[in-house]
Amino acid sequence: MYDLQRADMWKRISAWLFDFIIVGIVVVGLAFGMSAILKYDSHWDALEDGYNKYAAEFGVDLNISSEDYANLSEEELQKYNDAEAAIQSDEKINYHYNMVVNLSLLITVFSILIAHLIVEFAVPLFFGNGQTLGKKIFGVGVMRVDGVKVSPVIMFVRTILGKCTTETLIPIAIVIMLLFNIMDIFGVLCLFGLLLIQAGLLVFTRARTPIHDVLAHTVTVDMASQMIFDSPEELIAYKQRIHQEEVRDTREEQNIKSENK
Repeated sequence: MYDLQRADMWKRISAWLFDFIIVGIVVVGLAFGMSAILKYDSHWDALEDGYNKYAAEFGVDLNISSEDYANLSEEELQKYNDAEAAIQSDEKINYHYNMVVNLSLLITVFSILIAHLIVEFAVPLFFGNGQTLGKKIFGVGVMRVDGVKVSPVIMFVRTILGKCTTETLIPIAIVIMLLFNIMDIFGVLCLFGLLLIQAGLLVFTRARTPIHDVLAHTVTVDMASQMIFDSPEELIAYKQRIHQEEVRDTREEQNIKSENK
């Protein structure tokens, strides 16, 4: 049989950091482009102008911390609550607020999704063996846990369902919703749960396998020493050949021992 040549942890980390930087650059570029097309800044400016208008009208600071809010006097608290009530009843502000929230989620999701499709899916299909630019540079690749070459379907599961959705989009979407007060403690618990699962897989499992490899049944290997088979049939043929060679070697050893007796 063949030995599984798992990629060195430092090579995996180095390749991940390189690809992370590339993905980040693509995400930022796409986000700026989509923001301009969807006029995100105009909604943000209109929202900020609306808040500033009511802050000046009621003579309050709406950007205070929870600690400062707790220390407000009764008169200051009344002004603050009146300003908040006025803002909530302002249809124009509510419109721009909803647009900012929805566009923030939309731009974030599609920027990250497209970046992953390019860097983590299209590029590995071009290079083969699941190799991104980072993996190509550091000599590591991806294969199925049984030693067979990854298919486009497996790479899609690994990249889009694993890396992009589970490990990136869900946490970022939760953070955005926490910032806009759409989610409460449940969002924090979800983030903490995902972090615990990922840390547990990386630290306490023998394979040090992250979530995306668990979902796709893949493993990161050293390309210089790992045998990767094009199909299950090729793998079976290899195992049969190795078995036949082992049986032949065993018989030869037995014959030599018999002749020496």
